[in-house]
Amino acid sequence: MTKVSVLGLGIIGGGIARNLAGKGFATTVWNRTPERAEPFRALGARVAESPETAASGADVVIDAVTDVDASREVWTGPHGALAAMAPGSAAVECATLSVKWVRRLHAQAVARGIAYIDCPVTGSKVGADTGTLTLLTGAEWNDLERVRPVLEAFSKLIFRFGPPPAGTQYKLVNNLLLAAQILSAGEGMAITEACGLDGARVTDAICAGAMASPIVKNKLRAILAREYGETQFALRWMLKDLRYGLELADEMGLRLPAARLVCDLYAEADGRGWGGRDYAAVADLPRKPSGGTD
Repeated sequence: MTKVSVLGLGIIGGGIARNLAGKGFATTVWNRTPERAEPFRALGARVAESPETAASGADVVIDAVTDVDASREVWTGPHGALAAMAPGSAAVECATLSVKWVRRLHAQAVARGIAYIDCPVTGSKVGADTGTLTLLTGAEWNDLERVRPVLEAFSKLIFRFGPPPAGTQYKLVNNLLLAAQILSAGEGMAITEACGLDGARVTDAICAGAMASPIVKNKLRAILAREYGETQFALRWMLKDLRYGLELADEMGLRLPAARLVCDLYAEADGRGWGGRDYAAVADLPRKPSGGTD
């Protein structure tokens, strides 16, 4: 039986772990806050005290923490997973991180004889809960095929863009586009309200038209109702990804003026205290143009 460890049990990691345990994998979990790991015992998972103990003896170790600092601590910190992993095992990084860190982590894994799968995800909470995430991978082909049965336990689609860090590079492109669409939707709804148009009718028309991407369809009614309480993907994490994307643009010598403005506006929303809300809350900026954390 394949032994899989999951490090980080937030929205994505928790869903991954539940799907793996539910589909018969020998699953070990670790979380920085131990209380969050305890419910996984009832699913048959082993709860580890550190990333190091979670990774010891594992065939595949999956990380799903939040940012570069957390990833660095989990993989290479004093009790990090990488040093405990055996040659021939596989490290799967599902967090969206900076390209610089992914390159460094990939090199460290390869130096230890460990396969590295650069594997950021899309699908948010629903995809994690239902095991239908989309995986945006950068990996050597043979490495990806070797861990595919594990990845398929929590995903619907698996894309490969090339070797690491190609998955992260694509994910940062993806989130730049998502972030801009939600801001534009918010501006459109601000004009709708200012003109006294029927918001529900406008929403129906947008969803029936050429401008209705899947994410606009998914978020537009919440934007209309200003309902951001159930966080699918927190605004602070979208801001983090935008900053990583701009770091990559700087490395490539690209200006990206629109993306920089989008990032500044997400930073403004975060500064208003909206960081823990779903990232669609940024659509309220043009409707609340000054002050307030409501």
